[in-house]
Amino acid sequence: MSQINSTDFKKQKNLIALWSYTFLIIFPLLIILGLLMRLNQGEVIDLGIDNFYVVMTLHGLGMAGLLYSMAFGALWYLLASRYVKLNIKVGYFIYTTVIIGVVGLVIATLIGKFGAGWYLLYPLPFKGTFWPGWATALSIISLILLGIAWLIGNIHVVYALARNFGGLANIIGWQYLGRKKVDTELPPVVLIAAISLIPGVIAFLAGAVFLIMFLLQNFEPGLNFDNLLVKNLIFFFGHTLVNITLYCCLGWVYALLPEYSGREWKVNKLLVYSWNATFFFILFAYFHHLYMDFVQPKPLHIAGQLASYFSAIPATAVTMFGVISQIYRSKIRWTIVPTTFLLGVAGWAIGGFAAVVDSTIAINKILHNTLWVPAHFHTYMLTGVVLFLLGFLFHLTQTKDEQVKDKLSITGFWTFLIAAHCFVASFYAGGLNSIPRRYSDYTGIPMASTHSTGATLAAISTIFIYILLIGLLIMYFSIFKNLRQWYKNPSKT
Repeated sequence: MSQINSTDFKKQKNLIALWSYTFLIIFPLLIILGLLMRLNQGEVIDLGIDNFYVVMTLHGLGMAGLLYSMAFGALWYLLASRYVKLNIKVGYFIYTTVIIGVVGLVIATLIGKFGAGWYLLYPLPFKGTFWPGWATALSIISLILLGIAWLIGNIHVVYALARNFGGLANIIGWQYLGRKKVDTELPPVVLIAAISLIPGVIAFLAGAVFLIMFLLQNFEPGLNFDNLLVKNLIFFFGHTLVNITLYCCLGWVYALLPEYSGREWKVNKLLVYSWNATFFFILFAYFHHLYMDFVQPKPLHIAGQLASYFSAIPATAVTMFGVISQIYRSKIRWTIVPTTFLLGVAGWAIGGFAAVVDSTIAINKILHNTLWVPAHFHTYMLTGVVLFLLGFLFHLTQTKDEQVKDKLSITGFWTFLIAAHCFVASFYAGGLNSIPRRYSDYTGIPMASTHSTGATLAAISTIFIYILLIGLLIMYFSIFKNLRQWYKNPSKT
């Protein structure tokens, strides 16, 4: 563990405080957008078709970008405060560029009515649209800015880690695979950060390629690109972004949970093999999004199914058994931080299992265009990533004794968690009842029972969103107060 001087630590502390406040303010606003969508599908309100897809676009892009940005920001702080020197100017550049990109997306959607969805399926942004051309251009430029920020951030962190730990091979743990004894222990968070961020570099480059293609066509409408190529680029970018968001969070679970269990969690051959295998599977699992594209070469469909299956074994299984070994008979005090970490891993596992089910080609033919798909990714994001982020914030701002005394936050947490699982259960029920996804409402479905079931489930799900927001608000009382005290108190690390 490297030493950081007080001046640099204060700068890193300012940066993570900025990320934290930004996340805490924007997150509930994006939840409210999701609430509006389900109210519309439940026929409680009428947004109109155009406004529904505008809201869906901002909610999807906003949540994916916000959760990744906060996960990356937290990982940056953990690495910078413990293991490696990271350039604070680069950190602020990333933050500023992300905020500019977010503002651009808000203007393009809420004012320009850009409503192509997070997936931007080609040639949708350019043909059959109800929004002006400038909204498309602003959305593309905003996404390019976000991609530039994330790409620079990933490269900077990977480079700094490689320089500090003796090269790229060392930060992905290859020194553990030889017969020689390892002289310097590699922290698990460094291994996981490298395995997460290197595929991120590749994904963001793929994102840059299709966004530049979009930008060229926006200014020269006569251009046309291969639809399948563009779709591969989009889903490789989007699927990888979501996966590395999860893995960034797992990095601090490996680093912080031992502080509560009192047990070491070291890198070994099994950990290296499993996370290096995950690196490979991250790059190919996205093919399961393209099963419906019959012109896609069949071997790629098979590769998608195999990669999806195998990706659930190394990191997931090893991490879950690692968590169990950390807490079993450890006399751990179940304050909010280890509780969020344990149940976050559970949410990740549940959502991951549902994703593996859907990635089975025979089942995907039935579930692909149903609410089962948003069910699984809402599970591992809402009951996985969000719990990890909340756990990080509580760890950041409270001592263990303060966590024991904070009964209000525990109440808010359980309220949030139970409501979140009930909410995603409505999606799973919708998927099993063949309720289609991406529909603004279900009035056009000719089967009365399907229409009625979809609307009823959507209306019921809004009740759980209200309860979820109440639980979040209860936790916010503690988080904001403690974050403010932590920021002002130089002795709190």
